[in-house]
This record gives sequence, structure tokens and C-alpha cells, in this order.
Amino acid sequence: MNRALEGKSVALIGAGNMGLAMLEGWAAEGLVGDGVAVIDPNPSERLQAVCAAKGYSLDAGAGGARDAVILATKPQMLEAGTSAAAPFVGPESVVVSILAGKRIADIGARLPTAQAIVRAMPNTPAAIGRGVTGAFASPVTSQGQRALAHALLAAAGQVEWVESEALIDAVTAVSGSGPAYVFYLVECLAAAGVEAGLPADLAGRLARATIEGAGELLHRQADVSAETLRQRVTSPGGTTAAALSVLMAEDGLAPLMSRAVAAAKKRAGELSG
Repeated sequence: MNRALEGKSVALIGAGNMGLAMLEGWAAEGLVGDGVAVIDPNPSERLQAVCAAKGYSLDAGAGGARDAVILATKPQMLEAGTSAAAPFVGPESVVVSILAGKRIADIGARLPTAQAIVRAMPNTPAAIGRGVTGAFASPVTSQGQRALAHALLAAAGQVEWVESEALIDAVTAVSGSGPAYVFYLVECLAAAGVEAGLPADLAGRLARATIEGAGELLHRQADVSAETLRQRVTSPGGTTAAALSVLMAEDGLAPLMSRAVAAAKKRAGELSG
């Protein structure tokens, strides 16, 4: 078990897809027993099974301050989520919010007992333990509280800390929304394959397997830059070079991606403002 989790008590408020993914990650880390309280108004069979297997307390009536309180409801359920969290929040608790678009000030206004608050933005691959989460901690958060928050978030994948809360909007635009960009790339690559003469089902399989394999290569060769991996595929004067001459043109993929990320960042700021 991660040392930061040893002997710690946790309350999870909301156990939908993301909350449940985190809970299963904690279970895999060895966090067991009724020191973990889970509050969810409509617990799925999968959630009930995890709680029963690990001895977690599901929808416990009694509160009591916990070392960490994780807010994982839908953002539009901010009021209900913070109300459910309140009995578990004490002056020494660290509150970790993964509510998209909700600022630390939004959480603090509804949980006045809370001192240490972490705002985090995970992404959907967290559901398989391969997510990446951007996080920012309020200034009063201690190193121990930050370490606990990091350990809890890391159970679902990589965690990266930013130096200002404003940067969470940029995190949202790059990694929070990023999986959708990759999925759309699969769609576009498959469609291009059809235009090139491939049957639709074959083009779809080729495009999907290509992105899956390339992603796994990035994962397994983490010490090699994406630029280097690209160069290894590209023979001078070959087919890949011909395609990249289009993608890397002045009006190619780079400026398009820049505009896309800028649009997502702008919208993130509007939603949290």
C-alpha cells in the first residue's frame, strides 16, 4: 500500500463512473475496511459488490470527520454533493473535488469547515487505471494532505500538479477533453481509409488498432519523445513523409489543434466563471 494511504479514512461522495474507478483503484492499493465511507443515492451492483468485498461502508448514516473527502458527483449536483459531504469534513480534512468547472471558492463557500481543498481534473481513461489528472491545491494544504490527495488520485493513473488554479482550464482543454480528440482521430482516419478504397469495417478496424498500438508504444517507451517515435516511422521520401508533409504544413494539424485547445480552454473558463 502507498504509505500516504496507511491508516487513513476516506469518504467518497458520488460513485458513478469516475468515482467508482477511483474506489476500485483504492481497493487495488489495499485500502480496506469501514474507514472508507461511500455515499451514492443509487448504488450500482458493481459498487455494492466492491463495498461488500472490501468492507467499505455504503451510504452510512453517521458521519464523522475523515482524513480525505472526495467530491465525485456530477457538477450540477454541487449543492447536493457538498451537503452530503459536510458531515465528513473536519478542520484537518482535505477535500478533493473532481467536479468539472467548480472552483475551490465554490467548494469552500459550501463547506466552510474545510481548510485544505484540492481541485482536480481527471479524464476518462481513469476508468481503466490509465488516466491522467491535473490538480491544484489551495495554499493552506499541507504537504501531508497533498500527498494523501495525490495517492488517492494516482490510484486511477498519473497525477500532475499545477501552480495556479487558472491552469486547470488549460489542463481541461488538453487532457480532460483530449480523449475525445483521439477518438475523433480514429473516426477521421477510418473515413479517409474508406475514401482510399477500403471497406468501411476494415478501415475502422485498421484505424482503431493503429491508435491503440501507437498509444501503447508511447506508454511502454515513456523515455522516448513523441517526436523521436514519429521520426522512426518516417523514411525520407516515403509514404509517411508524404502524409506528414500535409499534416505538418502551415495550415495543417498543429494550428488546428492549437485552435481546438484554445476553444476548449475558453469554454472551461466560461463554465467556471
